[in-house]
Amino acid sequence: MKRLMKNKGYMTLMSAQAISSIGDWLSIVAIITLVGLKWNASPLQVSFVFLCLAVPMALFGPVAGIIADRFSRKTLMIASDVVRAALILVLTIATSLWMVYATLLTIGIFSALFIPAKNGKLKEVVAEEDMKGAMSITSMIDSSTKILGPLISGLLVTVFGAQQVFIIDSATFLVSAVILLFIPNAVRLETLDEEKEESSFKQEFVLGFSFLKSSRFMMTGLILVGLSLLILQSADSQLIVLIRELSYASPDLFGYLVTGSGFGMFLAGFLLAKKTDYKAYPLMLLGVCGIGASFGIMGLLTHYDLSYSIIWGPALGFTAGFSASLIFVPFQATVQVNTPVHMTGRVFGVINSVMTTATIIGPLLGGWIATIIGVIPTFTITASLLIFVSLIGWMTKRKVERGNADVSKSKQGAPEATTS
Repeated sequence: MKRLMKNKGYMTLMSAQAISSIGDWLSIVAIITLVGLKWNASPLQVSFVFLCLAVPMALFGPVAGIIADRFSRKTLMIASDVVRAALILVLTIATSLWMVYATLLTIGIFSALFIPAKNGKLKEVVAEEDMKGAMSITSMIDSSTKILGPLISGLLVTVFGAQQVFIIDSATFLVSAVILLFIPNAVRLETLDEEKEESSFKQEFVLGFSFLKSSRFMMTGLILVGLSLLILQSADSQLIVLIRELSYASPDLFGYLVTGSGFGMFLAGFLLAKKTDYKAYPLMLLGVCGIGASFGIMGLLTHYDLSYSIIWGPALGFTAGFSASLIFVPFQATVQVNTPVHMTGRVFGVINSVMTTATIIGPLLGGWIATIIGVIPTFTITASLLIFVSLIGWMTKRKVERGNADVSKSKQGAPEATTS
């Protein structure tokens, strides 16, 4: 961790990420306040706000990853920040939901471009032995902004109003762009001859997917992450509905639950940054089981309408957030370590597309199931499925880890093998 603190390129990138992430939370809360309270939008119309931000990542994630590998990642990140700063200002004059949706869809496209570019740049500025610690610190920053962002945004919306918050958010993107100017330029990498030749987007997407398939851990991990996220989102999206089932729930319980989740993610990220010699796959399985147990207990306590939800709600949010970090941080860190720098955009473009697709389908599926059978049975089913997935994972643990070890040995013995 000390080496990372002295790494100017990494610290500059993380500073830009922290400011940009806080800005994201500022705009999300302001948009929900504007659409949900001032414009009295229906629950379905409010859900479209989140879909407009998620759909571009699912659809354009792989293409954005290819672009991030073809062009200067530093330039792409700066351009993405500047364009998003301008687009956020459009929301200050928005007069209809369709105008908001169109603006958010466009912002989502440039966010889809920023993420694989950032992941690729991270690989450029951080040494392989520090990558696990770097990904853990990145998770800590994300979870910290998840805690601070809504609190700051709620305060600013109350004091200044939603329109002024959009202006502040636009400024955060510009500050992020200025900080990114000080990141070192990319070092020109030598790759195989076929990598130097012009190829189609389809061929490059296939190349990124093929690289994932070449590692048993990466492919199994991607399936595990995607499936877990799909099941998790089915329940997570119905948390506010579950809280309504309680007789004596505080109006602020949902906010406390989200804050508890943020603290859990922060602590897990801190521990993973301190101890980086972990085995990723067992931690991921433990995380899947932990989320399942958290959701299951949450549903059970709600069924019995247990008092003191202001205590057990945030506590279970904490364990769920802690468990979630055990899934995503080790997986992404291991992929970063094993992926050549010139392919990170393509590989993470595919990964982000799978994860975002799960976050789109999950809430829709959860809402449909909860409507048919009720929210408490929905939590029971999702909890059971998550625990079942973790048990299946434990049964295949040796096979997956043996495949990962074989890939690591191959990588050490023949460095060019991973680029073909």
